Amino acid sequence: MDKTDKIWLDGKLVDWDDANVHILTHTLHYGLGAFEGIRAYRRTDGRTHIFRLREHIRRLFDSCKIATLPMPYTIDQIVDACVETVRVNKLPSCYIRPLAFLGDGMMGLYALSNPTRVSITAWNWGSYLGEEGMKNGIRAKFSSFTRSHVNTNMVKAKLVGQYVNSILAKREVMAAGYDEALMLDPQGFVAEASGENIFMVRDGVLMTPNIGSSMLNGLTRDAILTIAADLGIEVFETRFTRDELYIADEVFLTGTAAEVTPVREVDDRTIGDGVPGPVTKRLQAAFFDIVAGSHPGYEEWRTYVEF
Repeated sequence: MDKTDKIWLDGKLVDWDDANVHILTHTLHYGLGAFEGIRAYRRTDGRTHIFRLREHIRRLFDSCKIATLPMPYTIDQIVDACVETVRVNKLPSCYIRPLAFLGDGMMGLYALSNPTRVSITAWNWGSYLGEEGMKNGIRAKFSSFTRSHVNTNMVKAKLVGQYVNSILAKREVMAAGYDEALMLDPQGFVAEASGENIFMVRDGVLMTPNIGSSMLNGLTRDAILTIAADLGIEVFETRFTRDELYIADEVFLTGTAAEVTPVREVDDRTIGDGVPGPVTKRLQAAFFDIVAGSHPGYEEWRTYVEF
C-alpha cells in the first residue's frame, strides 16, 4: 500500500510515519477493538463521495457498545474526521479504515482504565479480490474453519480479534490455490466468506443468508438487496446448504473491499456456465453506476468531499 500524507489519530491529523502506538497497547495483545472498512468514489461528474459513511460509523459505534469500549467522540465527529482525512490527503477514490482500540496502561483482561483510542487511515486500494476476479469470477473453497456461533463471539460486531477466524480460513484455502474462503455456520449452513457476504441465484431468484445467522450484516449486502428490489429481482433471505450452492446458477460476494465479485467455482465445482451470470452482471453494473457512475438516485448513500 502507498503511504498517504496524514492519519487522523485521537483528534489530530499527524504525519503517516508519526502515527504510532506503544508496544503495550492493549488491543495488540488481547484483540478488543472495533473497525470499519469504507470506500470513497470519484463519480463521472468529478465529485468524490464516501459511500454510506454515516451507516458505517453508526455500526462502528454499535460494535464498540457491544464490546464495552467507551467512545470518546460522537458519531458526527468521526463522520467529519473521515471526510477531513480524505480531503487533506487529496484522495478522490480510496479506502477508509476507522479503528477504535484500547490503549496502553493496565495489562490483563480487565483493564477498564485504559483509554479508547481512535484512528482513521485512508489509502488507495483497488479491487480486493483482483480486477480479473471482478471481471471473470474467482475460485472459492469452503474452509475447515467454522464461522463463530452467535453466543461464542459477538458476531454482529465488527471486532478486531474475531477476524483471526477469518484469517485462518483465508490462509488455509489460499495455500491450496484458491482465491477466497467460504465458511459454514455452526449448524452447517452457508454463512459468508472470510470477509464478504455471499449471494446465490437459482432460476432467477436471488438468495442470501438471513441476518439471524452468524454472518455480519454488511452494508454492501444491504445495498444490493435494495438495488435488487428496485430492479424487480425476486429476493429471499434464507438459510441454504453447501450443496445448494454447488448447483446455483450464479454466486457472488459483496463487501466494501470486494464490492460485487462473481464466483465462478466452489469446491472445484463450476458455478453455472463458469462465467458471471446475468443477474450478477446486472447488479454489479447497477452498483458501480450508483457509486462511481452517473446514476442520479440513492443520494442518501453519499457524503460528498470538497477538495
